Amino acid sequence: MEYFSQILWLFLILSFFLPAMKQRMLDSARLRVMHLLEKKRGSRVITLIHRQEQMAFFGIPFFRYINIDDSEQVLRAIRMTPPHLPIDLVLHTPGGLVLASEQIAMALRAHEAPVTVFVPHYAMSGGTMIALAANHIVMDKNAVLGPVDPQLGEYPAASILKAVEAKPAKEVEDRTLIYADIARKALAQVQCVLKYLLSEKFDEAKSEELARTLSEGRWTHDYPITVDELLEMGVPVSTDVPMEVYQLMDLYPQPAQRRPSVEYIPLPYGPSVPSPRPGGKGDKPNP
Repeated sequence: MEYFSQILWLFLILSFFLPAMKQRMLDSARLRVMHLLEKKRGSRVITLIHRQEQMAFFGIPFFRYINIDDSEQVLRAIRMTPPHLPIDLVLHTPGGLVLASEQIAMALRAHEAPVTVFVPHYAMSGGTMIALAANHIVMDKNAVLGPVDPQLGEYPAASILKAVEAKPAKEVEDRTLIYADIARKALAQVQCVLKYLLSEKFDEAKSEELARTLSEGRWTHDYPITVDELLEMGVPVSTDVPMEVYQLMDLYPQPAQRRPSVEYIPLPYGPSVPSPRPGGKGDKPNP
C-alpha cells in the first residue's frame, strides 16, 4: 500500500511539472527559430500570433485577439530596435481592438528602417491594418487579409448607417440614431488612418480609394481578400515566405484534441510518383 502511495505521488508530481517543462522547451524552440530568421535577414523579428488557447487547469477554450497588452509589448519591442535595423513581423490574427491595432500600425509606419509583415495564413481586420503599415507584405500564396470595416458590438458600422438611411428619421428610435452617429464617426476615423498608412506607398487619390474600399462595408467582415485580389487593387504583395516563418507557426500549436480534425503524413513529397497499389493498373496480370 505504501509503494502504491509513492507511485501515486510521483505521478501527481510529474503531471504538475511536465506541462511546464514542455512549455519551456517550446519557448526555447521558438527563440531558436526567431534567432535563425533574424540572422538570415539581418532584422528584428517580432511575432503577433493568436491561436485558440486553453485556460490553465479548466481547459476552457477562448479566442485570442489583438488587445492593449499586445500593443504594449509590440511597441516595447519597436522601441528596443535601433532606427536603422529592419523589423520583420510574423502576423497571424483574427483582428481585435481598433485602438491596439492602430497603435501598432502607427509605430511600424514611423520606424525608419524597412518593415516587412509576413502573413503565413491570415491577418484579418486589425491585422490587415497592421499589414498595410509595412513597407513590404509577404504572404503565403493561399493566405488572406480582410476588410477593415469597424464593428459596433455585433453589427458593422456601415450596415447600421444603411439601415438608418433606409427610413425617415422620425421612424427611427433615438438610440438607433445615436448608434448611426457613432458608426459614421468610426468609419471616418478608420478611413483616415488607412489613408495615412497607405500614403507612403501611393498617391493621395489611390490611398483614399483603397482606404474607402477596405472600410466601407462592401463585403462581410470575414471576407477573405486573397493575394490575387490585393494585386488587382494595386497593393504590392510578395509570396516568398521564408521557411523559418512556417517553422515558427508549427511552434504555436492549437490545444490538443482527443481526435485530430486534420491528419496527413508529415513529410514533403517530391516529384516522384508513388508506386501503384496491389491489384491496380500498374500490376502485372497473374499467369
